Amino acid sequence: MADVSRETPPAPPSARTVFGAALPVAEGYAHLLAADGVVRGLIGPREVPRLWERHLVNCAVLAEAIDEGRRVGDLGSGAGLPGLVLALLRADLEITLVEPLLRRTSFLDQAVTALSLGNVEVVRARAEQLHGRRTFDIVTARALAPLDRLLGWAMPLVEPGGALLAMKGATVAEEVEHASAAGLLRGYTVSIQQYGADVINPPTTALRVETVRTGR
Repeated sequence: MADVSRETPPAPPSARTVFGAALPVAEGYAHLLAADGVVRGLIGPREVPRLWERHLVNCAVLAEAIDEGRRVGDLGSGAGLPGLVLALLRADLEITLVEPLLRRTSFLDQAVTALSLGNVEVVRARAEQLHGRRTFDIVTARALAPLDRLLGWAMPLVEPGGALLAMKGATVAEEVEHASAAGLLRGYTVSIQQYGADVINPPTTALRVETVRTGR
């Protein structure tokens, strides 16, 4: 088998801008993704050449949406996107990577150790298994599921006053429209936001969902 780690592309200027002093750790993560991530089937070989712009920088710009010192639960973390990226960029965050598949949690454990990330916990579970047991200030997800299903998985894990940040694609407005028509957004405030427009093209699109606060 070819040494796929040699295919890891160098960090582009956008990565240097976004990661700053954390760039060496981000480069270590990029090497892990291009090597073990491909071997274990967590990312496709064709994704390696566009690893930085499509995956790492794309996730890193989401950090600007998260206030300092927050507890973040990353659902369906897979290879660690966006959870591990947020963790290596923001040492002030407490990150919990929630992933049900053993081969993925094994990779995540390996990555956390290799990158010396002391602010990360890996939990092997489905989101529903944490209902009633855990809550987070921010819940993140990247292309995990359609909005109607994602709301049911994620919102019970969001602390009052917190938010779901779901990284979505071009059809996010349609998803919101369908969920609204089905009455699934009652009690929530929903906004579609973009991040990183000054460093990546296209920018990262995320759906922010918060529970409506009611007065006494």
